Amino acid sequence: MTARQALVVRGGWDGHAPQEATDLFIPFLEDSGFTVVVSDSLEVYADDALMAATDLVLQSWTMGEILGDEVHGLRTAVAAGTGLVGWHGGVVDSFRMSAEYLHLMGAQFAAHPGDSVEHTVRFLPERADHPVVAGLDDFTLRSERYWLLTDPLLDVLATTTIEAGPEDPWDGPTTHPAVWTRRWGAGRIVVCAPGHHLADLAVPQVRTMIERGLLWAARA
Repeated sequence: MTARQALVVRGGWDGHAPQEATDLFIPFLEDSGFTVVVSDSLEVYADDALMAATDLVLQSWTMGEILGDEVHGLRTAVAAGTGLVGWHGGVVDSFRMSAEYLHLMGAQFAAHPGDSVEHTVRFLPERADHPVVAGLDDFTLRSERYWLLTDPLLDVLATTTIEAGPEDPWDGPTTHPAVWTRRWGAGRIVVCAPGHHLADLAVPQVRTMIERGLLWAARA
């Protein structure tokens, strides 16, 4: 059997440690039978032959700009069956100026009120049987909570709530997706909003969801 290919694309803002963070998951991908290609450039997305041979993209690229042929290549590959997985700003605070990328993801970072605060990630009971989250319990961590702008096509698996403090301009608590999947043509997308700190990726539930997400999203 030919090994499946995973493409790790990393870069952008150094504060999210894209190299160190993705390095945590490369051994898992290799142990799971993937041949892993690593790129520190978005130019790979415009390589039609490489993208057609890629079964899974693990992206960690916060902010920055993506060219038209690059985002077209990514969207085309996902629609054809390439999986796309990432966490935190590496996927939902990427390429803020690209409407095509935002359309692909269906979510965009807007704020992280309070910066790093203790909060709870709650799994939705009605989605408890999804293979990415099955058997996992709610958990707390001290990190950023993402206030997200989203569309209705997300399959939300877990949420987190941002309360309104006395000096906040909004008038009540808001609940946002923390973990979700999304279908794009034949492709599957998995996003885990936690992941600001490297330590977040070591939280058992976070690590498990990302690893399961990589396997679930990859082209079969």
